[in-house]
Formats: sequence, structure tokens, C-alpha cells
Amino acid sequence: MAKLIFVNFPVADLPRSMAFYEAIGAKNNPQFTDDTAACMVFSETIHVMLLTHEKFRQFTPRPVADARAATEVLVCLSADSRNEVDSVVGKATAAGGKADPGPKQDFGFMYGRSFEDLDGHIWELMFMDMEAAQTAMAKEG
Repeated sequence: MAKLIFVNFPVADLPRSMAFYEAIGAKNNPQFTDDTAACMVFSETIHVMLLTHEKFRQFTPRPVADARAATEVLVCLSADSRNEVDSVVGKATAAGGKADPGPKQDFGFMYGRSFEDLDGHIWELMFMDMEAAQTAMAKEG
């Protein structure tokens, strides 16, 4: 069985955050959703749990970080093409997120951009042309 990942984010407005994540391609799993939490599914193996601050506090003794003031984690998802990277960042911006809080990355064989969700959590999207990457690595070696 493949390993699953559940990334947990504290959010200020659960319905608004659910709409944001649906706008960038996640699907809600109602089986694990209530008025305090929502399971948003990107793939069979990648899930994002959106938790109200009160619910999030039940899982940690530490204070809830303000993602706009401090970086708690960077989440990076692979993309199938440069166009997909740009498309998802465009969808995130249209849904109320902020595009490119960090610099765009373009190394020819690798292309990446990022966005912030409604609560300031930073997501990176990266496309890597594996064939071109191997060629570049061979030239360096």
C-alpha cells in the first residue's frame, strides 16, 4: 500500500478555505469533514486537512503560528508541465491567494512557482523534465 500524506493547516475561515482549495483542484471528502475540519483530496495519496484554529489546538501544545509572519513549512507539489505550474498559480490567485511570494525558479530542466493560500501557507509547484535533468547532470559530471 502506498504511503499517504495528510498535511494539516489551521485556517481562519473553514468554508472560505474549502472553496479556495476546490478552486485549485482539490476535492472535498465529506466523510472526514464537519464544521471544524475538512479533508481536501489532491490525489489518492495527498490530502490536506483544513482545521479551525480551535480544532488545530487539540493536536499540539504549541501556539498556532501565523503563517503570514513566520514560515512553518513549505509544501511542494509536482506538476506535469510548466503550463500546469502557471495554471495552478493562476487559479490560486483568482481564488484570493497571492502569487509568487518567493522568486520564480527556472533552470531550464526545472521550473517552479509558488503561491500563498488565504491564511498565508506557502505552496510550491515544480515541474522537472527528468530527461533534460539527467542530461544536465551528465554534463556537470
